[in-house]
Amino acid sequence: MTTADTLTRPAETSSRDANPDEALLALARAVRDSGYRFTTVTPATHARVNARPENAVARSLRDVLGWSRPFREDAIPAGLTDLMKQAGVLDRAEEGPDDTLLKARIRLSSLDDELFLHAAYPPLAADSVFFGPDTMRFAEAVLAHLEERARTGRPAPRRAVDIGCGSGAAGILVAKRLPEAEVTLVDINPAALRVAGINARLAGVENVRTVHSDMLSGVEGVFDLIVSNPPFMVDAGERAYRHGGGPLGAGLSLRVVEAAAERLAPGGSLVLFTGSAIVEGHDGFRAEAGAICERSGLEWSYREFDPDEYGEELDDPGYAAAERIALVVLTATRRDGVR
Repeated sequence: MTTADTLTRPAETSSRDANPDEALLALARAVRDSGYRFTTVTPATHARVNARPENAVARSLRDVLGWSRPFREDAIPAGLTDLMKQAGVLDRAEEGPDDTLLKARIRLSSLDDELFLHAAYPPLAADSVFFGPDTMRFAEAVLAHLEERARTGRPAPRRAVDIGCGSGAAGILVAKRLPEAEVTLVDINPAALRVAGINARLAGVENVRTVHSDMLSGVEGVFDLIVSNPPFMVDAGERAYRHGGGPLGAGLSLRVVEAAAERLAPGGSLVLFTGSAIVEGHDGFRAEAGAICERSGLEWSYREFDPDEYGEELDDPGYAAAERIALVVLTATRRDGVR
């Protein structure tokens, strides 16, 4: 098994009686209790920093579980290595100066004073559980929306859902702030649901459930809050955590808008954080998403969170017509009393 394999097969290196999920949770708790913190960077930055000669082999826990560097067994406390073995997330490294090096198949990143498990760098597998700077931006947009609702006297959401939850970060932060709400994390990726469930336990939130679902097909009823940060890139390998499909990667994002148009409760809102490829000054996603909202009677707003991200992706033939990739936030609300 290579380090590119994901968390869907957790028990291969664990003892027969070990519970890999419990071992993974115990590992995360022990790391948190050590005072560990790590801010995840973009893959491009990660590659540059790890390419420095002095970073070839890990020297600290942050190097092992943040920077995903190969390490010698004595580089971290033995108890943590044992938990990794029990969880089945420890491999022999394929890179490094010798064949005694190990590598963790998971990472831990900081957000909102919590730690979140996700896939190690580089996340090559189709079902990798991704967490990056966009996760942090997405969470910021969702929490800002909750603050705005409270400031304007709107009722707190009672039912919320995170579509394509990945690590579960945004939904878990909603659950922290709304302990009386029912928060559902949905994804088509079993690895994501497993990690999101562990992350919810790590954060100590009890009002979260995970459901295997394509969009909202696996859950019933209407929602007061729908949040989503779906894959939005053009990806030739069609990796689930990255490939958006449709026109210039907008396919999944448009499906989220359509799902929200059908399942928002009166007064309910969608907060969608995504990317849009701009062609000759035209934002095709904005036009199509806005049209869906208009047809459905939703009030909506739209802003560019960052006008120019992922510039390196423009070298991909799939973006031949694009001049930039913008990160955007769409907020759509169903008026009270309207269904």
